[in-house]
Amino acid sequence: MAALYIHIPFCHSKCAYCDFFSTPDTAGVHAVIDAIGRECALRLHEMQGSPFVTAYIGGGTPSILSAEMFTALIKPIKPLLADVVEFTIEANPEDVNPDMVALWRDWGVNRVSIGVQSLCDAELRGVGRRHDAAAAIKAIETVACGGISNISADVIFGLPGQSLHSLALTLRTLLELPVTHISAYCLMFEPGTRLYAMRQRGVIADTDDDVIDQMYRLVCDMTADAGFDHYEISNYARPGCASRHNSAYWTGIPYLGLGPAAHSFDGSVRRYNPSSIKQYLAADNPAIVEPETPAECLNDVIMTRLRTAAGLPLDAIDPAFFNVVLTAAQPHISTGNLILSDDNRLYIPKAQWLIADTIIRDLFVVADD
Repeated sequence: MAALYIHIPFCHSKCAYCDFFSTPDTAGVHAVIDAIGRECALRLHEMQGSPFVTAYIGGGTPSILSAEMFTALIKPIKPLLADVVEFTIEANPEDVNPDMVALWRDWGVNRVSIGVQSLCDAELRGVGRRHDAAAAIKAIETVACGGISNISADVIFGLPGQSLHSLALTLRTLLELPVTHISAYCLMFEPGTRLYAMRQRGVIADTDDDVIDQMYRLVCDMTADAGFDHYEISNYARPGCASRHNSAYWTGIPYLGLGPAAHSFDGSVRRYNPSSIKQYLAADNPAIVEPETPAECLNDVIMTRLRTAAGLPLDAIDPAFFNVVLTAAQPHISTGNLILSDDNRLYIPKAQWLIADTIIRDLFVVADD
C-alpha cells in the first residue's frame, strides 16, 4: 500500500508564522495543476504497483482552488484513488461553503483538516489569519452538514497574547463541535517569517517555557477528558479517527508527493521537488533524489517512530546499529524516559513527550563517512 500527497503552493495571504512553501501569487495555478497530472503519470512507477490507500491535498491552501480548478486537479488521477480509504483536503475557514463541500465529497474527499489555530479573534489577527472565530465554527458545521463527518482542527498554542484561559476556551468550543481529530502545535519562530522578524525587533516575545508546558498539558488533559486518544506528540483523535495518512509517514509506508516542494519516499529512496514554481514547471521530471546513508535512514525511523504512542519496534533498527541504539537508550530506560516493552519496542511515555526531541536526539547514530 502507498500514500499520495499533492502540494498546492497557493494562499490568499501568508500567515505570519508560516514557513511552508507557498505564495499569494496565483497566476501559475492552472499551469501547476496541469503539471501535477503529468508528474503523476511520469512518477507513478516509483510506487511499484502499490495501491494508494490514503490521499492528502495540502499546501499552501488547497481550499483556495475553485470548483473548476479542483475538478481539473482530481479528474486525471481519480482512477488511481479506487482503493483510497481516507482522502483529506486542508481548508481554511474562509473558503468553506456548502457548494465546495459537496464538490469535495462528490470527488471522494471524506476528511477535511481545517486551519482553526485559535478561537480568539485577537490571537488570530496577531498572526495574520483571515478568518475569525465565528467563521471557523461555521466552517466546521458546514463540513459536517455537507456529509463529511471526519473533521480535523489545527490549533496553535504559545501564540502572542494567548493565555491558558483563552486556549481552554478554544479547546472547549472545538470539543463541543463535530470535530473528530485535533492537531495541536507549539508556535515556532521560523527564520524568514514575519513573526520571527517581529521577535527579532522586540515587538513580541517567546511564551515562557513553564507556560508552554502548562498549555501542552492542558491540551492533553482536555482532549483525554473528551475521549480523544493522544496517539502522536501533536495529534489527538476520537477512537478510529487517527490520521491514516500521517500515520503512513510515521511508519515508513511509501508515499508519492506531487507538486512544488513535495517530498516522496518509495520505501528506500527519498526524493523532493524544488521549492520553486518556475523550476517545478520547467523540469521534465521535477523529483530530485535525496541521498541518505544507512545511518541517516535509521535516524529518520527513530525520529518518526518515537513521536508516536506505538513507538519504535526493535526489528525496525538496522542490525548494523542495533547495539549502538540500545546502548544509547539505556540511560533513558533507567530514568523511565524510555520504556522497553515486553513486545520488543521502545517508546517514550506520554508524560515525557515534551522532552521527546532531546531523548530522540540521544538515540541518533553518527552518519556514515
